[in-house]
This record gives sequence, structure tokens and C-alpha cells, in this order.
Amino acid sequence: QNLGTNLYSRMVDATTVRNLIAFWLFGLCNNYAYVIMLSAAGDIIDQQTGVQTTPKNDTNVCVKEITGRDCDAVSTGAILLADIIPSLAIKATFPFFMQRIPFGFRMIVVILFQTGSYLMVAFSVNMPMSIAGVVFASVCSGLGEITLLSLTSFYPKSMISAWSSGTGGAGVVGSFAYAALTEPSLGNLTPTNALLVMLVVPLLFAVSYWLLLKMPETVYSPGFNPTSWIVPLNHADNHSNDEKSSPQQIDVLRISVRDEGDDYIPDQELSSYDLARSDEAIIDSAKVPQRPLSMKEKFLLVIPLLKYMIPLALVYFGEYVINQGIVQLIFFNCDSGFGMSKSSQYRWYQVLYQVGVFISRSSVSFVQLPPIVLYILPVLQLANAIFFFFDALYFFVPHIAILFVLIIIEGLLGGAAYVNTFNNLHKEVAPDIREYSISVASASDSFGIVVSGLLSIPIHNFICSQPLPGIPAS
Repeated sequence: QNLGTNLYSRMVDATTVRNLIAFWLFGLCNNYAYVIMLSAAGDIIDQQTGVQTTPKNDTNVCVKEITGRDCDAVSTGAILLADIIPSLAIKATFPFFMQRIPFGFRMIVVILFQTGSYLMVAFSVNMPMSIAGVVFASVCSGLGEITLLSLTSFYPKSMISAWSSGTGGAGVVGSFAYAALTEPSLGNLTPTNALLVMLVVPLLFAVSYWLLLKMPETVYSPGFNPTSWIVPLNHADNHSNDEKSSPQQIDVLRISVRDEGDDYIPDQELSSYDLARSDEAIIDSAKVPQRPLSMKEKFLLVIPLLKYMIPLALVYFGEYVINQGIVQLIFFNCDSGFGMSKSSQYRWYQVLYQVGVFISRSSVSFVQLPPIVLYILPVLQLANAIFFFFDALYFFVPHIAILFVLIIIEGLLGGAAYVNTFNNLHKEVAPDIREYSISVASASDSFGIVVSGLLSIPIHNFICSQPLPGIPAS
């Protein structure tokens, strides 16, 4: 008996490791195209406009003397909007009906759109075609995120940590790979060839999902018959009837989102069941089917989720105002910028930001922030954005190293907000509505990013209209 128990334990451990690796790769692959498009934003603009930013500062060599501002005719905020608005539209609408679409079919769409995004931008001949490729990357990222985050509801909460770490890894690997491949002193590839190299990522995505991941029995699997290509409404009921439910399991199915210590249960009486005990005793050890929700219940459940969504949206608003509206306008001369060109400085801004994101998104297994800290992070990030805004106006930071440190902190704040928000959601939300709740909450960062993208363009234009201290406006 002990031999059998040990063998079963090893099999479970091996399966858990496989699934953790799969979810880490999901995060990496899903966000990779999104990161690449933002890292390549300046190159996309330069390639399609066919002009250098200004004749005063050559962007291919370090600037010996700063004689004015370098402003693109099109802000990278425009690329950001193309990279996030389709994603937001998907995140805001798909959770209300996507439960009827099998996970495998959604993944096919995600991988096809990601492949198309690399090809369209790589072989683009004009700005609309480039923007269309960025939109493809956005569709892939949005649909992939709500699909794979909701898939974590069928697994232990450790998968949230693996996914979040993978998304952080996408930032580091993606931005570093693009910067290294296009850096003249390193890969020296053209943006087109660098994007074609990235086609290995959709292949890795497919292998991770269909070969590496061990899918639980509660996830619906369609067959070759077209009538099975829509998830039946009674799928959860049929599966739950196959297993004997204990009184504890029945109670935990009645718990919904806990708000201010009270259970919020649409159209049902309150349950006094201890959510913390249920999460520890049942959620990670039992396969809980998802409860069918009416449209009214789906809308009502958004309200208690706002306490998670609003702080996360504010954090992302602050960091993307910095990344796509301000930081491209801050550059240093040769002595203060480690001898890097303006273009190289912008690429390494992105790399260091993603390093910060990766570190904090990988930290939840070791450090879990108290819920109150999630309300402090937006304040810190907005203060960071204000600092960058004034530096872009007045260029008072003496050396790029200081800015590098602040950008890493910016990434740390953003990553910590993301991973701790979804970690708390996984713990606080009832298991039978977790798939829907997590997919809805995943739209919060996109809301913040869209607002930042809209404001980045006027902020960019305002800064460009102001002269540098002691230097006439260009």
C-alpha cells in the first residue's frame, strides 16, 4: 500500500510540475507579441514614416550635445492604442458568453492571430498594415489572457503564480530579445528579420497547450462531430452528478464574492460558510464545476469585483503614461547615457521595465502583499508618472542610471499589483464562479492602459511644444 501511495504521489507531483511549466510558458507566449509590438513601436513609426525624428539628434548614434527635443510625428501612444483597444473590447465582452466556446478552439484562434501579427508587421508596406498587425497581436493577447486565466480556475492557485511569472518573463525575454537582435553591436538584424525570428513563439505556445498541459476532466473536450463544438449548458451539472458531493462541497458552491466580510450571492440567501477554510480544504483538493450564471447575475457580480479592478487599473494607467507617452521623450547625451543612442536608450528603458515586472510577478510564492497595500500601489505609481512628466519637461535628472532605477521600480509596482490582485481573487472568490470572475477582472489593466493611451498622445504633444530650459523650441 505504501508503494502504491508513493507511486501515486510521484505521479501527482510530476503532473503538477508539468502544469506549472505549461502555465509559465502560456504567460510567456501569450504576452510575447504584445511586448514585441511595444518594444518595436519606435521602429514601426520610423520605418513607415521614412524619416528620422529630427535632424538635430541622430537616433542611430549617441548624442554628444542635446540641442532640442526629439519628437515623433506619431506618438508611440498610437501604437499602444492599437495594441490594447481590441484586447480591451475582447476582455469586456467575451466573459459574458465565452464559456460556451471550448478552450481548445479559443487557443487555435489565439495562435493564428499571433502568427499573423508577426507576419503582417514584418512584411508591412504602410502604416495601416503595421497597425493591423499590432491589432492582431492585441486580439491574441486579450483572448489568450481571459482564456488562460479562466483556465486556472480548474487548477490549484499555484498556477496563477506560474502564469503571472510567465507574463513577466515575456516582458524580459521579449524586450531583451528584440533589443539584442536589432542592436548594431549585437544581432544587427533589421526589424523585419527580428520579427520573423519570433515565429518560434506560436509553435511553443501550441506545444505547451496540446502536449505539455494535463487537462482536468472537468474541462469540456469537443469531438469531431460539429454538434459537440459548443459547450452544453448542462455540462457542469452533468459532471457534478457524476461525483458524490459532500455537505461541505454543496455549501462552498453557494459562496460567491466576499465583500467587506459579507458574502455577496446574487439571487440566493447568504451562506455563513468559512471561505478561508473552504479555500484550503476544498478548492485546491476538489474539482469544482462552474455554476451557470444568468446575465443578471453576471452583471451583478462585477460590482464586488471593482475593489480589485480599480486599483489595478490605476497602476497600469500610471505606468503606461510613463512608457508610451513620456519616456520616449527623455534621452541623454553620450556622457550621461552610457554612450547609447536615443533609440537604444528607449529599447533598454523597455527591457529594464520588464525586468521589474518579471521580478515582482514571480514573487507571490515568496511574498504576498496584504490587501491594503493594493490601494497604496496606485498612489506610488501615479507619483512616479508625475516625476517622469516633469523630467521630460525640464531634463533635471543628471544621468540615465537614475532613470533606469526608477523604471525598474515602475515595473516592480506594476507586476506586484497584477499578481497580488489575481492571487487574492483566486483566494477570495468562490470556486464555482471563479472562471467568470477572473476573466472579468482581467479587463481592469486594459481599461487603465486604454485611458493612458488616449492621454499619452496629448501629453506627448504638450511636452514637445515646450522648449528645453535654455534651448529655444524647435
